[in-house]
Amino acid sequence: MEFSNEDVKFYKENGYLLVRGLFSVSEVEEMRSAIDDILDRAARTKFDRSATWQGDYLPQEELKKLVLKGFHDVHYHDSAFLRALMHPNMRQVLSGLIGPNVQLHHSKMLVKPPENGAAFPLHQDHPYFPHERHTMLAASVHLDDADMENGCLGVIPGSHKLGPIPHVGQYYLNHLEYPLSRATPCPAKAGDVLFFNYLTIHGSDINRSNRVRRNVLFQYRDAADPPTKNVHVNWGQGLMVCGKNPIFKEYKPGSPSDIE
Repeated sequence: MEFSNEDVKFYKENGYLLVRGLFSVSEVEEMRSAIDDILDRAARTKFDRSATWQGDYLPQEELKKLVLKGFHDVHYHDSAFLRALMHPNMRQVLSGLIGPNVQLHHSKMLVKPPENGAAFPLHQDHPYFPHERHTMLAASVHLDDADMENGCLGVIPGSHKLGPIPHVGQYYLNHLEYPLSRATPCPAKAGDVLFFNYLTIHGSDINRSNRVRRNVLFQYRDAADPPTKNVHVNWGQGLMVCGKNPIFKEYKPGSPSDIE
């Protein structure tokens, strides 16, 4: 993995950064196996579901055919993801992009099955978990090669400078004003990680290939950047990944980590 001050400058200017080869082949394979096992376990419970986004960005008949497996807090389900989110390479990049004190906000897996993997219309992540200083970023870990055919992520460079933008039902941007074609595709190889600020407009198209597209996404923030709403709270939120927590308080299971 290569990471430099020039990469930090690129991220601050463009709101995203693709880091090649952050994870090794063996580390990727471990996470792939963990995802496949989670899918198998979930399928045998009442909690299995498709997380396809609903809305008017696609015809309803087409939406009904699409599938997306999206389960949150994967580091609670397999220790491979705890190792990944604390990986030395990950910590090196996060320290450069966020600063010395970095917290985990949450994790999730996104699996687009072959031929009918659902799209994500263009959106910002900000509406889901707004923060005061906007340090929140996503690290999208690629566990399969991703390209236009199987629905790789795309971003609008520099869009983080626009600040929060009104969303349709707080889910996605007006698809007539922000069609997926406006985004710059970010094709990646397995083991690459795409970092992007939660204000950076991003999305991905349908998986039209015969290949699966598996991603794990970790959301991180500066430990001194408090949420502005009591939303998207999970048990254990605020795990210190780098440095120290400058805010000393009592943390309780299932309670907001930074809101009294």
